[in-house]
Amino acid sequence: MKNEKKLFILHLFIITIVFSQKKFDVVYEADYKLNYKLSNANNYKKETTFALLVNEKSSFFKDLHKYISDSLEVEKKLNSLEEAMKYNTDFRDYIGTTSAKMYVTAEINYVAYEYEELNNTNWKIKNEFKTVAGYKCQKAETTKYGRTWVAWFTPDIPFQFGPYKFNGLPGLIAEVYDTKDDYHYTLYTFRKRKYTCKSANNATNVKKLTKEKVVEIFKNRLAGKMRLNEQFIESKDDIERMRRNATEAEKNFNPIELKIE
Repeated sequence: MKNEKKLFILHLFIITIVFSQKKFDVVYEADYKLNYKLSNANNYKKETTFALLVNEKSSFFKDLHKYISDSLEVEKKLNSLEEAMKYNTDFRDYIGTTSAKMYVTAEINYVAYEYEELNNTNWKIKNEFKTVAGYKCQKAETTKYGRTWVAWFTPDIPFQFGPYKFNGLPGLIAEVYDTKDDYHYTLYTFRKRKYTCKSANNATNVKKLTKEKVVEIFKNRLAGKMRLNEQFIESKDDIERMRRNATEAEKNFNPIELKIE
């Protein structure tokens, strides 16, 4: 535990304070709950929340823990290690969406990488309906990122955006999940919020790479952490155990995207 605390402190001080962030003009905010399964080794699921910031032309998607900690940092109100630890999250990516492209900044081992992706999801709209978060929704399906996805969108909110990289339907996506139910986003509130978010958008001094290269770096992230962590560990048995655990975790990792598209 002592070594782990030292590592967390070190990571905390190498993190995003070097980034210069853009502003995002918010007109509406949609908040989502995500239930997700990160490992195929068991059926254990975790839960987190996200904010989807929306204006007339674009959207910005971010884990609420990261959203809050970045806002506190910009306002110079994040003053202690204990406070920072409250906002730790599995999802440190920022996703900006326009009608043509998606702009993703991925934070991996406390270094930021940026890639662009065409916004070209091909939906099949079904004649099925249900209510989500009080809104009448219609069903749509698509195959994307190596999974089959089911979405429920509401024409009552006429924005073609949604959680993660899902958008392009004639109304806000209120719910979306893959057919294995490994990743399940559900809207729980939608509200008007006209303000400028000073810390929402992508960092500017990032390494711009292809998506394929960023995914490769992400797959090797545990090896990178191991090299950093081993300098704090004296026991060869502990190092070997950490290596075995890292290999096992990589083998069973269940990312939201199983295929690069």
